[in-house]
Amino acid sequence: MFDFSPTPEQQEMIEKATAFMEEYVYPNEKHMIPHRGLPDEILKTLQQKVKDLGLWAGHMPKEVGGMGIGFVSLGLLSEIIGRSPIAPYIFGSMAPHAGNAEILWHAGTPEQKRKYLIPLVNGDIYSCFAMTEPEVSGSDPTMLQSRAEKDGDEWVINAHKWFTTSAIGASFSIVMAMTDPDAPPHERYSLFIVDADNPGFEIIRELPVMGDHFAGGHCEVRYTNCRVPAENMLGNRGEGFKLAQLRLRSGRITHAMRWIGVAKRSFDLMVEYSLKRVTRGKTLSEFQTIQNFIADSATEIEAARLMTLYTAWKMDQGDEARKEISMIKFFGAKILHDVIDRAIQVHGALGITADTPLEGFYREARSARIYDGADEVHRMVVAKQVLKAFQKR
Repeated sequence: MFDFSPTPEQQEMIEKATAFMEEYVYPNEKHMIPHRGLPDEILKTLQQKVKDLGLWAGHMPKEVGGMGIGFVSLGLLSEIIGRSPIAPYIFGSMAPHAGNAEILWHAGTPEQKRKYLIPLVNGDIYSCFAMTEPEVSGSDPTMLQSRAEKDGDEWVINAHKWFTTSAIGASFSIVMAMTDPDAPPHERYSLFIVDADNPGFEIIRELPVMGDHFAGGHCEVRYTNCRVPAENMLGNRGEGFKLAQLRLRSGRITHAMRWIGVAKRSFDLMVEYSLKRVTRGKTLSEFQTIQNFIADSATEIEAARLMTLYTAWKMDQGDEARKEISMIKFFGAKILHDVIDRAIQVHGALGITADTPLEGFYREARSARIYDGADEVHRMVVAKQVLKAFQKR
């Protein structure tokens, strides 16, 4: 039987995180610099407070400085953190650093963990993940054109990537490149760690994308005859897809729960404004259209939340939950957009100003239907899983 009540430990975590958000996070949102995040003097102070509370890096095990909690607990914490665009940085769980840390934890050598993982988890350095390429479809990664060729004790990487999030300021990148052209499609690629000061690594430009909330931008980068020692391969040769999927699987859970946090905050703003804004002699909350907005949003948020927690529960049981992860990815992204859109509509012209966080939320929400797998791809995954299960029966 399912128990929907948080454990005492989860409840304590929720209360501590909520209180911290109220006291320290929301008041500091005004200091956020678009595409760069909080100034270091503010960020580092708040990060230390989170560490002192024991709420740091919920996605990582205790051995490397994280909380060592399961996916359900991580989802509950991410829901609270998601209410503010600066909170994931303050709590040490922001993409792409969180996903890169997970790959390093599962596949890194002892030396890679010492040099890259420990300082990354601690927040001392930043990282980026270079996979998507401008010349080929991002929805079909078997088409990636990047190459890595062995030359003695080194690998020589030539790659052209873009939408490499957080490249500006990153100490290293994890890049996917083809190492075995004749292998089966999903065994052709490997991952490599490339230090930012490598002479073959270049940031070409910061792409001018919608939204302001990702520190370090979304960049176009190039690896030109980029030489790295053989020990910089991450995991085994040909495991690039397997390891990338590992980071995306848990990343989609945290994304989905953060979206619930964004949707809930937008919902709260919508309800609060509807109760105080008066027009035609009545508050907005008295009009049926606005009541429909509220009812639909409350229902959809709860549905997305329970779907996500169920998926997290399955993952805690050791299930890959591929179908459920894809379900929450496209369903959660739609709910996120729809709730923010209604909240803006209730606020009227005020909703498209920066006097509320809604316009920023709205711009960021559009990309949720694209990154970590477009809606269409996840629908295809769900359909294939359903058809496969039906045929087995």
